[in-house]
Amino acid sequence: MFKALIATGSIAAVLAAAPAVQAKEGDVLARGTCTQAATWKLKLSQENGMIEVDFEVDQNRVGRRWTVVLRRNGIQAFSGARFTRAPSGSFELRRVLVNRAGADRITGVARHAATGEVCRAAATWVR
Repeated sequence: MFKALIATGSIAAVLAAAPAVQAKEGDVLARGTCTQAATWKLKLSQENGMIEVDFEVDQNRVGRRWTVVLRRNGIQAFSGARFTRAPSGSFELRRVLVNRAGADRITGVARHAATGEVCRAAATWVR
């Protein structure tokens, strides 16, 4: 199995995003910065023939509301709110998606309405 990764961030963060690293064998992990001080992590793993998606945003502030949209190949897989929690001031969204043949581009966008901060994450899972 070959896993490819494409990581993106927002505006200048696209160029500043850390290169992809392997979390464990076969996983795809991308990290980057948001438009202000928060950071994001998007991890794709295999789970029983499906794609486990973990999208995390770390703001280092507890109790902050973020709206989150997760998409696979442009089709919405999740839309809702998440709150940052103690002790780290982060939230994590976990979803298990169907692993279709070929490449699956997973994107996550998180918006913090109070500050206007936006986190844009993307990675590609190739079967």
